[in-house]
Amino acid sequence: MIQRITQKLIMQMKNKVVVIGAGAAGLMAAGVSASLGADTLLIEKNPRVGRKIAITGKGRCNITNACDVQTFIQNVPVNGKFLYSALNNFTPFDTIEFFENQGLATKTERGNRVFPASDKALDVVDTMRNFAVKSGAKIVTDTASALIVKDGEIKGVKALKNTYSCESAVVCCGGLSYPLTGSTGDGYVLAKQAGHTITPLKPSLVPVESSDKCCKDMQGLSLKNISLKIVDDNSGKMLYSDFGELLFTHFGLSGPTILSASSHIKSIENLKVKAVIDLKPALTYEQLDARILRDFSENINKAVSNSLSKLLPRKMINTVLLRWGIPFEKKCNSVTREERAELVKVLKEFKIEISGLRPVEEAIVTSGGVKTSEINPKTMESRLCKGLYFAGEVIDVDAYTGGFNLQIAWSTGRLSGEHAAYGKE
Repeated sequence: MIQRITQKLIMQMKNKVVVIGAGAAGLMAAGVSASLGADTLLIEKNPRVGRKIAITGKGRCNITNACDVQTFIQNVPVNGKFLYSALNNFTPFDTIEFFENQGLATKTERGNRVFPASDKALDVVDTMRNFAVKSGAKIVTDTASALIVKDGEIKGVKALKNTYSCESAVVCCGGLSYPLTGSTGDGYVLAKQAGHTITPLKPSLVPVESSDKCCKDMQGLSLKNISLKIVDDNSGKMLYSDFGELLFTHFGLSGPTILSASSHIKSIENLKVKAVIDLKPALTYEQLDARILRDFSENINKAVSNSLSKLLPRKMINTVLLRWGIPFEKKCNSVTREERAELVKVLKEFKIEISGLRPVEEAIVTSGGVKTSEINPKTMESRLCKGLYFAGEVIDVDAYTGGFNLQIAWSTGRLSGEHAAYGKE
């Protein structure tokens, strides 16, 4: 990896640094800070570090997305431009190289999603913990409760068990999502103490709710290779489109396409929106009609309810038939061209009204946080308090699913750790 720290800056590194929160951003910040010679203490409220890392990617941990910086920014709908310096300083490819150098083999899957070759998120946790400890960071189990600020400069961190003096503090406490992992909004409290603005907190990368009975009827059904559009009913405007997987649940919809879509419907209370699902995006309306005609011709004397198994998952057939609106027992040889056209429309424009988002506690990330205009994007240092830095989910940036949010944690964690270690010139 390219060494970005000049010898002059290395000579200045005599700072005492306290990093608050041992998640992805905090472990990276502490490891980098300590590796650069700073006396570094990492405070974590949980007995074990990296608890949220351990559950990401369904226990596999989508480490990053192997794309260039410009493509990455396009996948960050909230304050993406703020991340240019952090991402250029530590790119997704730097992240892959970092983990490989730490002894963790990686693999890249569909959509440039990068995972540990072992498919074990705990291997990522162990790698980051070892990096921090071997770099010289000391990890203590404690809960930060207040920042000690004097004359506009950070002087220490007060915690439940002890008070820790420092010249730099890095706040990496996460957001509000998955509170059982320790993300309970502590970072927002600390930031407010230093005078920072916290933008409205909302769930992001979160399932959506629907009162449509079909969701409960089909709960557990996962659809792959579907096309999804989120449409504003009031204006007809398309808010988001995607291609991939979708899951029906007892409360509504989930799956990767829905999680990313949720970033665009955070203001659900002001919108009337619906999901429009194309169940057969590889086929045009005409091609799908021909496919249905062929299937019906093979089942010419059978009821339509017994003739869709090649076209649809079994769990979806009744729902589609109800929406189609013809009798289940109707024979395939009596279906008219107009009726086939209606079936094609149902399959290409399967609509579900969305009534809201699931609670922030169920979100993968929290949207909102420390206002980006109050943070120097080139260093992650507070513009309001000298020696105070922020990294990770506590900042008001969030991205789509696919490894982007973890990369934000690695990049901002690294940048904050480097500059927290520098000290004042």
